[in-house]
Amino acid sequence: MAHDAPLSPLAPKTTPDIPPLDGVRFAAGMAGVRYAGRTDVMLALMDEGATVAGVFTKSKCPSAPVDWCRAKLKGGKARVLLVNSGNANAFTGKVGAQAVKLSAQLAAAAADANEKQVFLASTGVIGEPLDATKFNGVLDTLARNARPDAWQDAARAIMTTDTFPKLATRKTMIGGVDVTISGIAKGAGMIAPDMATMLSFIFTDAPIGAEALQAMLSKAVQGSFNAITVDSDTSTSDTLMLFATGAAKKRGAPKIDEASDRRLLQFKRALSEVLLDLAQQVVKDGEGARKFVEVTVTGAENARAAKRIALSIANSPLVKTAIAGEDANWGRVVMAVGKAGEKADRDKLSIWFGGVRVAHQGLRDPSYNEAEVSEIMKRQNIVINADIGVGAGAATVWTCDLTKEYVAINGDYRS
Repeated sequence: MAHDAPLSPLAPKTTPDIPPLDGVRFAAGMAGVRYAGRTDVMLALMDEGATVAGVFTKSKCPSAPVDWCRAKLKGGKARVLLVNSGNANAFTGKVGAQAVKLSAQLAAAAADANEKQVFLASTGVIGEPLDATKFNGVLDTLARNARPDAWQDAARAIMTTDTFPKLATRKTMIGGVDVTISGIAKGAGMIAPDMATMLSFIFTDAPIGAEALQAMLSKAVQGSFNAITVDSDTSTSDTLMLFATGAAKKRGAPKIDEASDRRLLQFKRALSEVLLDLAQQVVKDGEGARKFVEVTVTGAENARAAKRIALSIANSPLVKTAIAGEDANWGRVVMAVGKAGEKADRDKLSIWFGGVRVAHQGLRDPSYNEAEVSEIMKRQNIVINADIGVGAGAATVWTCDLTKEYVAINGDYRS
């Protein structure tokens, strides 16, 4: 859980400067959730009328905050988001549910809001009770000090084993009016599709109804957060939420309630870009990661099969350790395709590393040159393509290598 881990070599060279977004303010502080003297709580306050959408872990052991958010999402309105790091409040039974209730009450009181419009997320160690009384007083101070420009503080407050804060922003238009989409994320390990130990919170000033927000978010997540994997482990706490303050309505932006409305085309594109940007930052901060890996599968039976095969490759410890060792071991890709459980034909399979074909029609490529491919494996960004040769299905996923540092970080996580 160290903020003081060395910066990932894949970290972006610059951090985006996120402009204030009309209708939301942030504050971060220290509640001593797990460690004294560490920023571990973040509060976001939204103006009256903000709408909300969310997608959560598919884990059968979800955390208490995930249960809370799912129940409150039905109301479609949000005023407060409270996030803590240091403790996931997962696998904590009735005590966890009570902690969530108290957290929501304290946040609602601090923000003068209805607790039904309070959303919660927690990240950190599983199985330890969360002492929500630690938020008492702290949230009042945060609510008083919340500022529209405190994006960096918010992004840092939710970090656990992350080595850098993750932020992204895009400008787009609805009905000829400029709107903004900005977001933060945290995640470095226990990252797999269907959301992982991954929290991400996206905000827009666009006036969009909750149902339309939900439809857009559920679709956009498939090609971004549900197309990344660090270690194939899906956490109990995954939470991705999208809040629309609606403040752009004052500038003439139309209120939109249908996701199919053509005026949302540019917005959908920008939302997908923000989600993919944040998702790829999560992979680039993969615990111990030294290489960023893109896996594209084509020629599968259908798109679903392509994604399963791509994930089989991306999740394979043998593929990932070969990449860490800069070893062009394409035989491990053959193995991962074969075990995916989807339709494949050994004699039609082709594989490329960095655009160089290494295997073709069930054999090593006749022009295969070990030295050429070894040079490709030294790159920081590795691209693997596999054409299955049985259909038109295609999918791309992103992952990282698996290094000794990953073992060290996770062997030491709770100490």
